[in-house]
Amino acid sequence: MSTKHGRKFVAAKAKVDRSREYAAPEALALVKQVSRASFDESVEVHIRTGLNVRHADEQLRGTIALPHGLGKSVTIAVFAAGPKAAEAEAAGADIVGTDDLAKKIEEGFNDFDIVIATPDQMPLVGRLGRILGPSGKMPNPKVGTVTMDVAKAVEESKAGKVEYRTDRTAIVHLTIGKTSFPAEQLVENLAAVLDEINRARPSAAKGRYIRSVTVASTMGPGVKIDQSRVRDSAEEGVPAAA
Repeated sequence: MSTKHGRKFVAAKAKVDRSREYAAPEALALVKQVSRASFDESVEVHIRTGLNVRHADEQLRGTIALPHGLGKSVTIAVFAAGPKAAEAEAAGADIVGTDDLAKKIEEGFNDFDIVIATPDQMPLVGRLGRILGPSGKMPNPKVGTVTMDVAKAVEESKAGKVEYRTDRTAIVHLTIGKTSFPAEQLVENLAAVLDEINRARPSAAKGRYIRSVTVASTMGPGVKIDQSRVRDSAEEGVPAAA
C-alpha cells in the first residue's frame, strides 16, 4: 500500500537530490533546512551494512558516547539493592528498585529509556525479557548495562552514551542529535558513530561492510552521505549553513 505525504513533505523532498551522495556538512545542513515539524526534531542516521545477521558472528551491537550528546534528557531505571541502589540514586538514576520495580513494569509501567542492573538482579530482570526485549531495553553486559559499577553506567548514559545494533535487515538506526544542534556538532556526532561502527566490524564480515549512510530528521526526507570523508569533515570543522 502506498503512503501519501503532505505538500510540506513533498516540497522538502524536492530539495534533496536522491541520486547524489552529499558531503556530511552539506547533508546535515540540508536535513536542518528541510525539517518541517513545529517541534525540535531528532536527527537520525541509518547505516545499511552488508552483514548477514542470521549468523551470530556477523551481528553488530555495542555502545558509543556521542561527543555532543543527544540533546534530550534520558530517563534511567536501575535494578539494584542496598549500597548499589544508593550509588545509582546519587549518580542521578530516575527510578531504582528490585521486586517493586519489576512489578510496576509487569503492570505496564514503561516511562524510562534505559535499564541498568547489577548482576545479582538479573534473575529477576530476566523474567521481564518479553517486555524489555522487544523495546531494546533489556540490560546486557556486552553494552555495560549489567554491571556492579552502576554509578558509572548511570553517569555515562546521562551524558549521551547510546546503544546501537543491527536490525533484522542489517541496518543500524541511531539518533545523533536534534535539528537545533549546529550542523558542525551533528557532523562530529556522525563521525563518532561511523568510527565506532568501523571499529566494531565483525571479523566474519565479508564483502562491502557499509553499503550506504542516510541521515534524516524525524519528519523529513532522507539525505544520502558520502561516507568516505565524514571524519575529515569533522576534523576540519567545515562550516555548514544552518
